[in-house]
Amino acid sequence: MSAFTASVEGIGFWAPGLPSWQAALGHAAGNTPEAGHARPVPRLLAPNERRRAPPSVAVALDVALAACEAAGRDPASLSSVFASTHGDLAITDYMCEVLATDPGAISPTRFHNSVHNAAAGYWTIGAGCLRPATALSAHRASFAQGLVEALAQLACGDDAVLLAAYDTQGSGPLGAVSRSEGLLGAALVLSTGNGAGLRLRATLVDGEARPGDGPLARHAAGNAMAPMLPLFDAIAAGDDLVLLHAGPGRVLRVELAHG
Repeated sequence: MSAFTASVEGIGFWAPGLPSWQAALGHAAGNTPEAGHARPVPRLLAPNERRRAPPSVAVALDVALAACEAAGRDPASLSSVFASTHGDLAITDYMCEVLATDPGAISPTRFHNSVHNAAAGYWTIGAGCLRPATALSAHRASFAQGLVEALAQLACGDDAVLLAAYDTQGSGPLGAVSRSEGLLGAALVLSTGNGAGLRLRATLVDGEARPGDGPLARHAAGNAMAPMLPLFDAIAAGDDLVLLHAGPGRVLRVELAHG
């Protein structure tokens, strides 16, 4: 794969005790995580939709909007890529259990939220966005492959693309097989611009990525989207290189230039 380059215009982040990218930067610098914050509030949605939105949608929309605000971009103007390892494991487990025991009792709201592209759908509705939205899953490589997809869209002509990645708590038998702890989300607004800020250069190569050992990676190590955290630790620390798991025997080599 040829190298893809992009500018990082905005970052959104949410993890337990770290409800923003500023809080994440503080934690990376040694601050103690904040108390509370069981789940974010998806401000983009109307109050009735907020109440119905599951944690997966809430965290995806929270970080996506935060990244757009940090970039000074209108959410309605951006194509988007939403990457999630499992979608919403709790809802999937609920669906499996009820279908096996009492199919007629399925909740219409939970059924509505069970699809993997639920967050992307809520985003386009809440933002009034008519731009393309992609929902992507590639197990532990979900973030790296989501980043490749976003960069490919830039290479194909978009001037800016939103990437949001998220996963939730596992539960039931599915939670034992596909483990995930807590709630985690992060987002990037990537562009073709050549500003003075953070830039990245990404290349798919052979290799193996090590588990992250930075402050953010340790903080949310149990979540299924943890393979993305070495990138955010590298950004916070001012490092210039990180390897992200991109599939069996493959890594996404990401070089960072801090403006």
